[in-house]
Amino acid sequence: MTDGGEVRPFQAGEEILLIDRKKRRYLVSLEDGAEFHTHSGFIPHAEIIGKAEGIVVRSSRGATFTTFRPTLSDFVLKMPRGAQVIYPKDLGPILMLADIFPGARVLESGVGSGALSMTMLRAGAVVTGYELREDFAARAVKNVTTFGGTQLTERYRVEHRDCYDGIDETNLDRVVLDLPEPWQVVRHAEKALHPGGIILAYTPTIIQAVQFRERLVDSAFELAETIEVLQRGWNIDGTSVRPDHRMVAHTGFLTHARLLPSE
Repeated sequence: MTDGGEVRPFQAGEEILLIDRKKRRYLVSLEDGAEFHTHSGFIPHAEIIGKAEGIVVRSSRGATFTTFRPTLSDFVLKMPRGAQVIYPKDLGPILMLADIFPGARVLESGVGSGALSMTMLRAGAVVTGYELREDFAARAVKNVTTFGGTQLTERYRVEHRDCYDGIDETNLDRVVLDLPEPWQVVRHAEKALHPGGIILAYTPTIIQAVQFRERLVDSAFELAETIEVLQRGWNIDGTSVRPDHRMVAHTGFLTHARLLPSE
């Protein structure tokens, strides 16, 4: 829908989500003359282009698919990856713990496939990324462009460099890290952030989180906190109500702290 409430039809060049009767999800880039192929038959993109979101299309073998524009969560889980992504269950808390706001100047290091970048950009931040691997940097920029176009990329810049060597930006609002050794960035972040600025690190192991916290103790950062987010779904079917047998448990630890003014 547009801001005026008018229906916005699907167009060639945009990403859409096809969901089959078993709730399997397929991310498809619409192209003139192309077809979506699956074991359940094929669907010409022409049957989707120009139609309204939510229509049901039928494949050549009679299978039905519902069409939607992907949410940010859908796109993160289905987009092409160069590196392991931070999952949606952690992306939301990162926005809150790092207090990402419109116009926030953020240094992100370890951009990977761009999941965290597009999440912060979508929240209105201005993001500078440091990425050691050129292929990851290219993939992140491509994914951000595919998902949000120039509306996001005009506030996004990725540099091929090592954050352990230093941060050129100054007066930053936030430093957000997805690195193996985030403690190596603490001293650089002290100089790059303004007083009250926030540093946040996503670390897969508790040993990494502990080492990061130990470095924060001997720094100008205070109010450090480490959390882990667990996600458990529930099955609700009439009077049958129970937790799902499977849950998204450990993915990583989120540690954040705030910078005190220098004495």
